[in-house]
Amino acid sequence: MIPGILLLSCIQSCKPNVGQGSKGADFFDLKGYFEGEVGHLKKLNPLITKTVVYNASTETKKVHITNWETELSMFIESDINKPACIANYKVQKSGDFLIYKATDKDSTLKTRDIIIKKSGDKIKWILIFNNTNPKKSRLQLYETVEKLSYFPDSLYSIVKIQRVKLMGTDKYTIRGSFN
Repeated sequence: MIPGILLLSCIQSCKPNVGQGSKGADFFDLKGYFEGEVGHLKKLNPLITKTVVYNASTETKKVHITNWETELSMFIESDINKPACIANYKVQKSGDFLIYKATDKDSTLKTRDIIIKKSGDKIKWILIFNNTNPKKSRLQLYETVEKLSYFPDSLYSIVKIQRVKLMGTDKYTIRGSFN
C-alpha cells in the first residue's frame, strides 16, 4: 500500500503543469477557446456560405450549421495543451504572435505548428498545421496534411490532402464564410 502511495505522489510531482510549456512559457488553451466558440456560434446561429471542394468538384450552399462541435472538431482535436504534449513543443512569442512548433523529439505528433495572432486579449486568427505522418520513409503507406484556418466571426477553412500509396492523392477543402 505504502509503495503505491509513494509511486502516485511521485508521478503527480513529475507531471508538468497544464498550461506551462518548456521554459515556463504559457500554452494557449486551444480546446477551451474552440469550445467557447462552439457555444458562441450556437447562440449566434449565423448564416454561413459553405463551400466544399473535393478534388475537382465544388458545391456551395448557404446554411445554418446545426452541429458546431462537429464543424470545428478538427480544430479542437489539434489541442496541444496536454501534459504528454507540452514538452514536445517550442513556444515563441513575437509581438502579437504566439507560435507553437513541434520539436524533433517526437515526430509522430500530428499537430506540427500553431500560429495565433492576437490583438490584446482578442484572437484575430489561428492557423494550425497537422501532419499524420511527418516521418518520411520508403515504406510510408499514407500521409495526411491539414491546414486549418480560423478567423473569428468571419471565416474558417480546412484544407486536407491525403496521399495513399497505390491509390493516389485526394484533396478537399471546406470553407465557411460568415454572412
